Amino acid sequence: MSNVYIAGIAMTVFGRHPERALHSLAGEALQGALHDAGCHAADLDIAYYAGVTNGPLQGQLTIPGQVVFSKIGIEGIPVFNVENACASGSSAVHLAVQSLKAGSADVALAIGAEKMNVADKAKAFALFDAGWDVSRADENFQLLSRLGEGVIPPAGSESDRPYSRFMAIYAALCRHHMKTYGTTQRQIAAVSAKNHQHSVHNPYSQFRKPLSVEEVLAAPPVTYPLTVPMCAPLSDGAAAVILCTGEGLRRIGTDRTRCIRVASSVIRSFTRRDPDAPHDGIGYLAAQRAYEIAGLGPDDMHVAEVHDASAMGEIIQAENLGLAPPGEGGPCAERGDFTLGGRIPINPSGGLESKGHPLGATGIAQLFELVTQLRGEAGARQVRGARHAIQENGGGLQGVEEAALAVHILSKD
Repeated sequence: MSNVYIAGIAMTVFGRHPERALHSLAGEALQGALHDAGCHAADLDIAYYAGVTNGPLQGQLTIPGQVVFSKIGIEGIPVFNVENACASGSSAVHLAVQSLKAGSADVALAIGAEKMNVADKAKAFALFDAGWDVSRADENFQLLSRLGEGVIPPAGSESDRPYSRFMAIYAALCRHHMKTYGTTQRQIAAVSAKNHQHSVHNPYSQFRKPLSVEEVLAAPPVTYPLTVPMCAPLSDGAAAVILCTGEGLRRIGTDRTRCIRVASSVIRSFTRRDPDAPHDGIGYLAAQRAYEIAGLGPDDMHVAEVHDASAMGEIIQAENLGLAPPGEGGPCAERGDFTLGGRIPINPSGGLESKGHPLGATGIAQLFELVTQLRGEAGARQVRGARHAIQENGGGLQGVEEAALAVHILSKD
């Protein structure tokens, strides 16, 4: 099958954009990706649109991609709408890769865009509460909450402000890891502090204020062991990527020296498993398959972007990707292994908790960071000599793990 390359990629600044329409953000990302690839909208053969909020927050319950694209200059080509919770953007990329490998297109677009900051914040939080089987929501909540039993939250560690029930689930996963492996709140805070420090050098990041471990620990609580800086914010933003076969690159005349090869693209869905069997988990299995396809392993990776909707996510996913042994993600974070200049830098972009998390755009934004790193264009956050990179992006919950999870490995040929 043909190799697939990222020819162009771009993103907007993530954050609060009350003055901008959704199509304005999407259009900026599209034009950036077209410019980066050196091509035009007329060169696109097929397009995939990733969006989660269009229906519940903007009222566009169907055909969101066709509607957005009609406002930014894309018409006539096949358009597919992709919703896979927080993994929507990565799922759109995966489908674009498959269409190219199948020979049905030579140039494909994947774009994700969201406007999450609306006047009624409860509506935005409700999106997260829909990220599991809503017919069994209370049962799901009780099942997942029990994972945290055995760790007693200290007094004053629970927010008196409303937050998504998913934060309570993230906290339960934290506590499960704490009681299983001895992970500490300070180690989780080290992840958050590191990502907020990385984001200082990322002009696309929602937050660019450096924080120390002590400041993260002293911040307002969400629910133990999580504090506010350990959790991803509501974000507006868009990201777009243009993928090509070798023939597509020749047709549009893209500078081949800046193209990055997609070495593997893997999507898995959840399985019913024991929470104490991490090697049966969706993240571990997806990573193993991605390494197998790419002909690479964890030790070959130079930089990673992983899904840290809470800081604990980085620890769990670093272990799933084989970047740390099970139970060692916390100590690795605390001693600086995942920091720029460390053994394997993770989330040099600042991660979701600092860069921001506009659901459908998140996975493509992770790939934007990795492409920037592999091109050697990341400036003060550059990982020296980076040639192979890995991305992990999960969405929703089923059983005790993500409902959908994507892993991409990128290589600089």
